[in-house]
Amino acid sequence: MQYIDGLKPKERGYFSFGSTMHLCAEHFFKVNVPSPPSLTELLAFYERNWLSAGYESVEEEANYRAYGRELLARFWELHHDNFRVPLALERRFHIDVGGVKLAGVIDRVDKLEDGGLAIVDYKTSKELFTTQYLEEDLQLTLYQIAAQRMWGLPISRLTLYHLRSNTPCSCPPRNEAQLEEARRLVVEVAAKIAARDFPATENALCPCDFPEHCPYYRHRFLKDAEGAYQATLSASAASEAVERYAALQDEVKKLKLELDGLKELIVGLCQSQGLNRIFGTEHAVTFKVVERTGYDEDGVRKLLEPAGLLPQVLSLDQTLLKKLLSGPEIDPELRERIENLKKVVSVSPQLWVKHIGAEEE
Repeated sequence: MQYIDGLKPKERGYFSFGSTMHLCAEHFFKVNVPSPPSLTELLAFYERNWLSAGYESVEEEANYRAYGRELLARFWELHHDNFRVPLALERRFHIDVGGVKLAGVIDRVDKLEDGGLAIVDYKTSKELFTTQYLEEDLQLTLYQIAAQRMWGLPISRLTLYHLRSNTPCSCPPRNEAQLEEARRLVVEVAAKIAARDFPATENALCPCDFPEHCPYYRHRFLKDAEGAYQATLSASAASEAVERYAALQDEVKKLKLELDGLKELIVGLCQSQGLNRIFGTEHAVTFKVVERTGYDEDGVRKLLEPAGLLPQVLSLDQTLLKKLLSGPEIDPELRERIENLKKVVSVSPQLWVKHIGAEEE
């Protein structure tokens, strides 16, 4: 929506705040000799480059502005004594990854005493980064690929610098298997972009700034739909419960027929209109086609047995096989050959019902 169709996202105060803090961190290190700007100079730069777009009120902007000054004062205190001129700041790169032109900008690259490089990316997110997040962050992985390509030096450390707490969160560099997986992902995503394959994926940040175009929310902008009803069963005496249970069994059979008919109607509407969600007055029903995949067992056995890896997946337990395929011990070529044996074993439309809270109205 944003990069290909050219739609403009809404301005957000926290985006402006993040951009301002990034500019100030860059300004602090952007010198030719090991003499960083004074705190007075840094704060003056902060005031001159403050971005006001997107704040919801004058009070919110004032609070963020004061907060930013506090963070910068702490940043200056932590870094001015042991200051070293970085190898690169805001370094733009253009590299070839499997025939795909990949571009990006690395916030900072330091040359370490061991001769290796340290990649630093500034973040103003609220939460501190977990070890798992660091180890799986795709951005840092791609930066490592780009830095190794540009300078031909080993990468010693990857860091996400959490500006809100002035905490550098670091981890070791990626191994070759992780780098190869990232390269594979770049090629895969590029192919989907070229094919205009953009399936909507929902997460905790939904809806975005373009809900009227999203199959999960677009229905809300088209028309209102009829809501479903919900029956509840209250507690009763044992004898009454038995009779009620027997009566409900007959009723359930009838309701099941009605439910299947309604499901067929909703699925048909979603498929014909290209929708992932339909809204009623009090509820919303989400539609997805769920595919269950598996592996050709005979084919996998023939590939794993010569490599001595068959005992690790026992009787081709799907969970153990997935774990093996994501681990470093399996050869990339063998992994690819096994992935090619994956196939869809079942396809079924599924519906999920969600109550629409007052805050969503």
